[in-house]
Amino acid sequence: MRNNNIRDVWAKGEAVVSAWLSIGNAYTAEIAGWSGYDCVLVDLQHGMTDVQTMIAMLQAISATPATPIVRVPSCDPAAIMKALDAGAFGIICPMINNAREAEAFVAATRYPPLGNRSFGPARGLLYGGADYFAHADASIVRLGMIETREGLEALDEILAIDGLDGIFVGPNDLGLAMGKGTLGDPTDEAVREAILRCLSAARAHGKHAGIFCPSSAVAARRSGEGFDFVVPNSDANLLKSALIAEATGARVSDRK
Repeated sequence: MRNNNIRDVWAKGEAVVSAWLSIGNAYTAEIAGWSGYDCVLVDLQHGMTDVQTMIAMLQAISATPATPIVRVPSCDPAAIMKALDAGAFGIICPMINNAREAEAFVAATRYPPLGNRSFGPARGLLYGGADYFAHADASIVRLGMIETREGLEALDEILAIDGLDGIFVGPNDLGLAMGKGTLGDPTDEAVREAILRCLSAARAHGKHAGIFCPSSAVAARRSGEGFDFVVPNSDANLLKSALIAEATGARVSDRK
């Protein structure tokens, strides 16, 4: 089976750097895949894309050195199965609030007898290789998102679920859930402590911790703190910033 870059990077004790695609476009996905990221994520939860476009994006990423992964819209077994069958080598699942939901998430990614994923890997077999079925359960990466008060309080029981590789912190939703409403890099002390609590819990369970960051500088800082899966912003945010900078830079105040 084809190697999963995420697991290879973790095996070296390093932090995975992931691109985050919210624009539904295969060309954007291909560019991201050739830009030095370990993996490229297609966002089906908040991204402006659908399943058919996701498939084209996964195909584009597959032609690059990056590993294709997907954030699914919810802990829906059908959506998770579709993403895996289309060739995703990792799944980030939002709004994991308790052990029961974490267990359901993991089960949807595993074939029987360990889980309840239905057999029919389709494109996953083409991308992964002829021995996909034998190794998929072990190779696929599973991260459950912690972004609610309930999830924060249930960290230990969530991280105890067998087969869950770790957690992924959604700092914006976590801050909103805590009544702080801060976006980007949280400055509120309670939110900062909650984020570090997630990291500490993951490490105590011998599992991985990821987080979305508003910039490469913040991602590097998070990696230094111990997070081993970092996302330095999204394609849409980066594009918007670059477009604003270029538009601003093109205007001159002393035009004759």
